[in-house]
Amino acid sequence: MALRTPATTSQSRWNRSTAIAAWLLVASVSVAGADDEKFNYDEARAPAYTLPDPLKMQDGRPVIAAAAWRDERRGELLRLFETHVYGQRPPTSQALRAQVLETASAVHDKATRKRIQLSFSDSSETYPGFTITLFVPRGTKGPVPAFIGMHLFDSKAAEPVPGQHLAELESENLPGDRLMEVILERGYAIATLDANEFCPDDKQKFRDGVLSHLYPGRKGPPAAEEPGAIATWAWALSRTLDYLSEDSDVDARRVAVIGHSRMGKTALWAGAEDPRFALVISNNSGCGGAALSRRDFGETVARITRVFPHWFCGNFSKYAHHEDQLPIDQHELVALIAPRPVYIASAQDDGWADPRGAFLSALGADPVYRLLGEKGLQTADFPAVGITIGQTIGYHIRVGKHALTDYDWMKYLDFADRWLRRSDSKTSAPGN
Repeated sequence: MALRTPATTSQSRWNRSTAIAAWLLVASVSVAGADDEKFNYDEARAPAYTLPDPLKMQDGRPVIAAAAWRDERRGELLRLFETHVYGQRPPTSQALRAQVLETASAVHDKATRKRIQLSFSDSSETYPGFTITLFVPRGTKGPVPAFIGMHLFDSKAAEPVPGQHLAELESENLPGDRLMEVILERGYAIATLDANEFCPDDKQKFRDGVLSHLYPGRKGPPAAEEPGAIATWAWALSRTLDYLSEDSDVDARRVAVIGHSRMGKTALWAGAEDPRFALVISNNSGCGGAALSRRDFGETVARITRVFPHWFCGNFSKYAHHEDQLPIDQHELVALIAPRPVYIASAQDDGWADPRGAFLSALGADPVYRLLGEKGLQTADFPAVGITIGQTIGYHIRVGKHALTDYDWMKYLDFADRWLRRSDSKTSAPGN
């Protein structure tokens, strides 16, 4: 049975202050030249919709056993997202070469900082990839779990800070500028990549990096099923995991992929495609990320594919103003991460990224987690601001604006402690 819009009683739980703050956001939203385009921030104007059922095959057969999900439905959903949203994964036949450029003490001697250059080669050439900046906590025994992502911190800073301080919660004694130290003290390594090194975030120049080698001679925006920037960035995160599998300082079986905004979209797609990521975290990822496309709330498919056509495959733009014709929606992207833990977060003043739509994606993925023996989200009620919900699926909405903050990080560290400190692992070979 197809999943439908939650009942009005659930909608009544929407916090009134959230709706007011979302309306105030309209004045600050850039519509990139579409002055006549209107964006919806009113829950009462969100359209009725029917979500595709993640537990129903395209031919109508129900998925009632975990084996059917692993052997059939999961692969079918991956292909649908490749075809209609992100594009095919770039080829992985290239040989990976790693060179450690620097090893140094950092963060007041609490970490060892490594800079690693990854390059690729095939039968005809060797070409550069990107640099990984990795901080590993000192004084730990054995390989440690890690967070990896794009643009998590300034890789050139002597004392980098991987999240903004949430000034609205000053009284909660958040770490602020000490955030990197806290992550290290909690026993985690953390690595960042600069997306612009290998796939510039520019609709005119996105092919200037690694795509010029992977798809020589191609020009213009991505073709129908050709990978856009998100698929290319996700591919690089998987290549980073390839490297970490050979780095004795990091336990590659306990790596969380994390991202904010467009990189939150990337983290979700990387986690969906690559089951080696043990945990997936998406912060304020909005349209094309955790938020449902059918909601028509905040940023839309029409707007995002016009302003950022290089992010997605060419086919995604066909669904501008026709989101109901998409054969998938973003709750099924979250479901592709199952049974591994996933955490989705929103901000109260970030109506552009549709907090409720992100929550509904988590809710829509819950049946898949339960089929696979996990507790999932465990509630159908949108939480109050500042309340964390869920088990294998985590969710919170906090005060403040569109940002990755120290408050968010403290929630993610607690979630990682729950799952990455366990003796068992949710990661597996492809197909799970």
